[in-house]
Amino acid sequence: MDFETVARAILGNIEKVVDGKPEAAEAALVVLLAEGHLLIEDVPGVGKTVLAKALGRSVSCSVRRIQFTPDLLPSDITGVSVYNQVDREFEFKPGAVFANIVIGDEINRASPKTQSALLEAMEERQVTVDGTTYQLARPFTVVATQNPFEMEGTYALPEAQRDRFMARISMGYPDPAAELAMVQGRDADNPYDELLPVASVDDITAMIAIARAVHVSTAVEQYVVDMVQATRADPELRLGASPRATLQLVRAAKARAAVQGRDFVLPDDVDALSKVVLPHRLIAMRGVSSVEDVVARIVAETPVPAGAVQPG
Repeated sequence: MDFETVARAILGNIEKVVDGKPEAAEAALVVLLAEGHLLIEDVPGVGKTVLAKALGRSVSCSVRRIQFTPDLLPSDITGVSVYNQVDREFEFKPGAVFANIVIGDEINRASPKTQSALLEAMEERQVTVDGTTYQLARPFTVVATQNPFEMEGTYALPEAQRDRFMARISMGYPDPAAELAMVQGRDADNPYDELLPVASVDDITAMIAIARAVHVSTAVEQYVVDMVQATRADPELRLGASPRATLQLVRAAKARAAVQGRDFVLPDDVDALSKVVLPHRLIAMRGVSSVEDVVARIVAETPVPAGAVQPG
């Protein structure tokens, strides 16, 4: 298994169906290899679910899709114990969360009680039902989509659940050239139907191990800590980033470095990922229009420690 070859194959697969969004494709792969979870937030019809499905189709692993609706129950996600009249004992029926890649479509259309059913699974890779704990398969990644909060019929994700997502990305509208190519190329066939797996579970497991072994210098670690600490002291923010954000930013930077063909992390990796790892965890003070702008300013103002730009 050659890391770069498989990574390029996965990205190529995704880009066959997600036109003109290479950054979104890379973010999805980075989150998968960093053993995180991805939240895709945007208006309907821009390819959120297509991106999630393309990632799942590119790997020959178990993939389950959950369509979140107001009447969805927590047991539909985690599973339920059913009484077996033949054996006269309760038997556990696993829910949709028992898969390598779980696609949560329109997660914020379900009630907060149902949303919270994912909390334990996302953090601890396990599910507890009726006092019994069941381990989830590895690798395990949740790729959830959501519509903007101001749209009708949505429930805002609680801070604790947003913090469990390693990254949040937005698809955005395609540029005119990409949209024209999409119209012309999909008039007869849907390229998603032709996607074939280009990596196995063993490949992904090996790539995760390689990404985990990427070197992070003390200077880069200090750079991440300084950046996260700055969010907690910034006068424009009411809630700063958590220690979980610090850990996940480092893990994501290691995965990005590996995808970029390096065995060490640069400050550029941290800078590139800060805009998708930090903003969804922050709460701005009243009157602040954009958390993303605050993060961009903090990144620009955080000095890079000496020695952070060279591996060592």
